[in-house]
Formats: sequence, C-alpha cells, structure tokens
Amino acid sequence: MGLTYEKLKEFKRKYPSTVAWRLKKHAHIIDIHLNKGEEILYAFAAQKNDNMFDVVSTHAVVLTNKRLILGTKRLLFGYFFTSITPDMFNDLTVKSNLFWGKIHIDTVKEYITLSNISKKALPEIETKIINLMIREKKKYHINNRSAM
Repeated sequence: MGLTYEKLKEFKRKYPSTVAWRLKKHAHIIDIHLNKGEEILYAFAAQKNDNMFDVVSTHAVVLTNKRLILGTKRLLFGYFFTSITPDMFNDLTVKSNLFWGKIHIDTVKEYITLSNISKKALPEIETKIINLMIREKKKYHINNRSAM
C-alpha cells in the first residue's frame, strides 16, 4: 500500500461520516503523479461537486510540500487529476450544513467545490490547506522580488 492510501484510510477512520468510496483506486492516481522530492503532508477524501445528493464523484485530495492535488479513478477507464500550485491559489471558503460540510477552493483558473465532508473535519482541513498555501506563497514572493 502507498502512503496516500494510508493517509486516506487514517482520515476516513477519524471522520467516518465523510462520504467516500474506492479510496485505494483514487490514491493510486495521486501516487503516479507525485514528483521526485514531493512529500505527502495530509490527505482527505471528498465529493468534487456542489450537490450533497451526488455521492459518486469521490476524489482523493492530497496536500504535498509543494502543491494541492486531486485525483479520481473513473469507474471503467481513465482518471481525472488536478494540481493546484500555491501561486494559483486565491481563497478558501468553508461551509457547514446540517449533515456535512463543503470546502470551496478558488484558484486563478477555476472554482472547486469539495462536499460531503464530515463537519468535524472542516477546521482541520482548512488549517492544513491555508498553512501550506501561505508558507509556499511567501516563497514565490521572495523569489519574484529577487528576480527583479
């Protein structure tokens, strides 16, 4: 088993009310796209949609020391993979509803909604993502200043 799958299982054990399926398959998509020197810091699963009744679009969401990545294995063939680097990250919004919560990630190019997440997991996810993005964005600003 890869580290991605272990981290996803750990998240699912900690927050069992999060709706997620086929974690091993989704974790494999992340594993094949990890770059050399990239370390997994945190992983969670969520549905990538804005509809709490649509529970068939599970994505593995992984925070590495360099970026935020999302991956899902399609049922029959192929997969979807998204990479969000800190320079493309704009904002993060957390919404808590009656049963589950949502995370909205605003990037320069798209708006990503992750739903059906355990309400108890929302503060942890927000903290992990924001801390990484702030830390890494500072590096981009320092590198851009020195280039001028």
